[in-house]
Amino acid sequence: MISAKPRKQRKKMFNAPLHKKRKFIGAHLEENLLLKYDKRAVPVVKGDTVRVMRGSFRGHEDKIVRVDVKKRCIEIEGITMSKADGNKIAKPIHSSNVVITKLNLTDKWRRRNLERNLSEDTKKEIEAEAKEQIKVADEERKREELEKAKREAEEEAEEEIEEPIEKEEPEKIKEEKPKDKEIKKPATKKETKKPEQKKEEPKKKTSAKKPATKKKAEKKTPAKSTKIKEEKK
Repeated sequence: MISAKPRKQRKKMFNAPLHKKRKFIGAHLEENLLLKYDKRAVPVVKGDTVRVMRGSFRGHEDKIVRVDVKKRCIEIEGITMSKADGNKIAKPIHSSNVVITKLNLTDKWRRRNLERNLSEDTKKEIEAEAKEQIKVADEERKREELEKAKREAEEEAEEEIEEPIEKEEPEKIKEEKPKDKEIKKPATKKETKKPEQKKEEPKKKTSAKKPATKKKAEKKTPAKSTKIKEEKK
């Protein structure tokens, strides 16, 4: 059922399954492509080159990096926005705000749909262009694989250098610990002996004073006895 009411059209668009939503994410073709393929608009695909026609990035032309089917938006290479924490992320753009300047023809199913009801000369041109794009895509893939292999090799080499250094450090720590304990033990014994010697010294002084008092008493007693004898005489 096709309805002219906007509310029903919007309801159908938002509640549509993903395989139907994918067809809604389309964009207009540039004038030269419009005449070549005899089509006004085509669903957008990752790898298509597009030009932004509206917004702050108007005039920016680059490849599509990602197509978000759920949000019905696309992400273009070089178009970013900064978050509150300073990190940059890709800015989503609606497909209606761009124009396709170059199509990605590496998919045979897409080529079949584009070649429908076209002359044989245009079909040959499309196939020749598709072969060139496939070669370029293969070269880029090989280059990425080589770069990835180099990075992995460098990381492995760095890990091998770091591992022996980490193993030697705990052995040194184990050897140093018993030495510290041996030095500390005699130091504690000396500290305990010093206060014992100080306590014994005052005891000796007290014992030496006692006989001194007795001698004084012995000296005084004979003096009193002599005085008493003189008085009697």
